[in-house]
Amino acid sequence: MAEAADFQGTSASPARRWLRRTGTLFAGVPLLAGLLQLPAASPADATAQNTRQAPSGAGSVSVSVNSLTPSAPTEGDTVTVSGTVTNKGGKAVTDAHVGLRVGPLLNTRSGIETVARNSDDIQGTVGPEIDDKYSQEFERLTPGVSQPFSISVPADELSLGKNGVYQLTVALSGQTSAQPWEQTLGVRRTFLPWQPEEADKKTRTTFLWPLISTVHTTAETGSDEQQTPVLRDDDLAKEISPGGRLDRMVALGKDLDVTWVIDPDLLASVDAMTESYEVRSEGDTTTAGRHQAVAKRWLAQVQSAVADNEVVALPFGDPDLASLAHNGTPVTGSLSHLKEATDVVVNTVEPILHVKPTTDFAWPVNGAVDPSIVKVATSAGADKVIARSDSFRETGNLPYTPSAARPIGGGTTAVVADARLSTLFQGDMTKASTSTSTVQRFLAQSLTLSLQTGRQRSVVVAPQRTPSASQARTMAEVLKAVQDGNWSESQDLTAAAKAKPDPAATTEVPSASSYPSSLRKQELPQSAFEQIARTQDKLDKFQVILSDPSRVVTPFGRALNRGMSVSWRGRIAEAATYRSGVEAYLDGLLDQVKLIEKSETKLSGRSATIPVTVQNNLVQGVEHLTLRLTSTNPTRLEIDGAAYEEQPVTVSGGHSQSVKFTTSANANGRATVIAQLYTQDGQKYGEPVTFDVKVTEITATVMLVIGGGVLLLVLAGFRMYTQRKRAAAREAQEGHTLDGGTEGPQNPDAPAVRLTKEPEDGSETDAPEQPSDPASDTAPESADPSDTGERVDR
Repeated sequence: MAEAADFQGTSASPARRWLRRTGTLFAGVPLLAGLLQLPAASPADATAQNTRQAPSGAGSVSVSVNSLTPSAPTEGDTVTVSGTVTNKGGKAVTDAHVGLRVGPLLNTRSGIETVARNSDDIQGTVGPEIDDKYSQEFERLTPGVSQPFSISVPADELSLGKNGVYQLTVALSGQTSAQPWEQTLGVRRTFLPWQPEEADKKTRTTFLWPLISTVHTTAETGSDEQQTPVLRDDDLAKEISPGGRLDRMVALGKDLDVTWVIDPDLLASVDAMTESYEVRSEGDTTTAGRHQAVAKRWLAQVQSAVADNEVVALPFGDPDLASLAHNGTPVTGSLSHLKEATDVVVNTVEPILHVKPTTDFAWPVNGAVDPSIVKVATSAGADKVIARSDSFRETGNLPYTPSAARPIGGGTTAVVADARLSTLFQGDMTKASTSTSTVQRFLAQSLTLSLQTGRQRSVVVAPQRTPSASQARTMAEVLKAVQDGNWSESQDLTAAAKAKPDPAATTEVPSASSYPSSLRKQELPQSAFEQIARTQDKLDKFQVILSDPSRVVTPFGRALNRGMSVSWRGRIAEAATYRSGVEAYLDGLLDQVKLIEKSETKLSGRSATIPVTVQNNLVQGVEHLTLRLTSTNPTRLEIDGAAYEEQPVTVSGGHSQSVKFTTSANANGRATVIAQLYTQDGQKYGEPVTFDVKVTEITATVMLVIGGGVLLLVLAGFRMYTQRKRAAAREAQEGHTLDGGTEGPQNPDAPAVRLTKEPEDGSETDAPEQPSDPASDTAPESADPSDTGERVDR
C-alpha cells in the first residue's frame, strides 16, 4: 500500500523504506528470507511501474512549443514541431530526449478546454511515444539553461485515424543524480486537427476585424478658415506609423477574408492629420503636428484593404451602449447623441474610404446584452446586435453549437458570436509559444464545432475591440489556417445575420440581473451624461447666434460623441477630464460675446441716451441677439417710456457695437439699470451688466433763476453799449473844440494836451473803451433747454 502511494518520477523515501523493512521483520524471518531471495527490480521495471502512476503538477523541466507546421496537416504533409526545453530544477538532467506522443481523439469542445488548462501537467495521460527516430537527445540539461529542439515527422507516422482533433504531447524524459532512471520530467500538450479531405458541409465562419482606437481629437479648432484641429496627444501617429498597432492591423488584414468593423472617429481623426493640425502639449500650449505623410499613407492602405470586403461602421466615437442604457437614459437628450452619432457615419466613412458602409449593426462591450441594451442599441436605427455566447447562453441543452443568428423580436436579430473562439486572443501573444498554442487551440475548437452535427452553421468570431500588434498577428495566422482548411469557409457579417436561424437555439434576451458585474463597474456614471447634456444645452444656445453655426456645431457635436466612447472604460477619471475640457472650451467661446461693464451714469436732464456696448471677440459675426435694458425703478427712470426696452443686436467678428437707449427721468436720485442679452427664443445669454443711473432733475424754480441770470447779463450788456456810445460822442465834441481854438502856428515841441485827469497817487488810468476795440471772446450763453441727444458719461 505504501508503494501504491508513490508517484511516478520519485523513489520511496528513507522513512517509508525503514517502515517497510521494520514491518517485514515483525512478520517473521521466513518471510524476510523469502523476500531476500527475490531478484532485485531493474530500473526499467521501476520506470514501468512509475509510469502507471501519474504525477501531480508540472515537471522540473519546462517544455515550450514555439511553432507547429502545418497547423492543420493533411495526408502527405510533414509535421514539424519546434520549441525549447528549460531545466527549472536544482540538479542537472542527463540522458534526456524530447519525443512526440499522440494522445486520444478529443470529441468535445469542453474536453479541449480541459486539456488546454492542464497543458504542462505530467500527471495526465500523454500516450505512447512514436518511433525513437523522431526525437532529439540532450546529453545534459544544466539548471536554468534553455535548449532548442525541432522534430519533424511525416503525418503518416502519427497513426491518425478518423477526422477530429488529437492531443499532441511533446515530452522530455531523462534522469537526475537523485533519481537515476528514465522518467518524464516535462510535457507540453497541444492540438493536432486532422481533416485531410474537404467536408461535405463546411462551417461558414465570419471574423470581425476591428479598426478602433481611443479618443484622440478635442473639440478645439483653430480660428483659421480650415479650422485646424487640435489632438489631445500624438499617440495616434504612433499607432498608424510603420510597425504600430493600427498599421499592423491593416497590413495583416488586407490579405484576409474578414468583415472590417470601423469607428468613423478613427478615420476622421487620421483624415484631419493629413492636413495642418496641432497637438496639445503641457498647459494650454500646442505644437504643430508633423505626421501628415504617415496619415496619408495609412488611409491609402485602408482604402486598398477594404475595397473587396464588407465594412461595418459603428456609430461615431463607438458610444458605450451599456453605459447609455444603464446610466444615460434617465438624462434627457442622451439618446439623441446616439442618433446623431449614427447619422454622421455615412458622410464620414464613404468620402474617406470610397465604400458604402453597413450601419445597421450595434456592438455592445464584450457582446454582453440585456433588454435595456438592446432597446438603446436599436433606438438609433440598428436592427442587428452583436452579442456573445457567454452572455446569450443556450438553455435548450443542444448537443452542438447553433448558428449565430437569433431573432429576438421586434424585427431585431441578435448575432451571437462564439465566446470560446472570440476570447482566445486576449492573452500576451508576444511569446511564440503562447501564439502557437492559441492557433492550435482555435483550430481544434473550430474543427470540433464543425464535426458536432451534419447541419451547416454560421459562426461569428468577435475578438476584442483593440487587439495589440502581436494579437493581430496571431489572429491572422488563425484566419489563414482556417481559410486554407477543409472544414470552414468565409462569410461576411451581413450574410451571417441573414442565415437561417436554428429553431432549437435560444432567442430570449438575458435579464438585467445577468449582466456581468465586472463590466457594470467600468461603465460611465450618470454624472457623465449629465455633463454631456449640460454642454449640449450651452451649445444649443450658442449656435443660434452665430452667422456660421457649423464651425461650432460639428467639432463640439463630435466631441460629445467621443465623451461617451467605449474606450473610456477603466479610465473614468481621464474621461471626466476630457468632458470637462470640452465644456470649459465652450464656456470660453460663449464668453467671447458679452456686454462691456459700465460705471455709474449721470443724467442731468429730463431725458438722455444711454449707450450699452456689446463686444464680439469671435472670428465670425453674431446675430439673432436681443439686448434688453431694464429699469428696476421705472417710477424714477423709464426706458423709452416703459420699464424696459429691447433692441436687436448684430456684431461683426472682432468688433464691438454700442446700442443706444432713450431714457426719461421723473425724479431725482439713483436708479439701478440691468442690461441683458437674449437669444431669439427668449433664453438669457451671458451674464447681465448692472449699473446705476444718477438722476438730477431740473425744476421750475431753477429755470426761473437761470432765466433771471440771463436777463441780468442782457441788461449789463446794453448798459455797456450805451456807455461806450456816450464816451465816443464826448470825445468827438472835445476834439472839435480843440480844432477851433486860437489861430496861429503851433509849437511842435509843446506837450500834448491830456484829456483825463491824472490821479493824485501817480497811477495810470485806463482810457475809455473805443468803438474800434476788439469784441469779447465769450458769447452770451443760451437759455434754450438741452435736446434729447445729449451725451452722458458712463
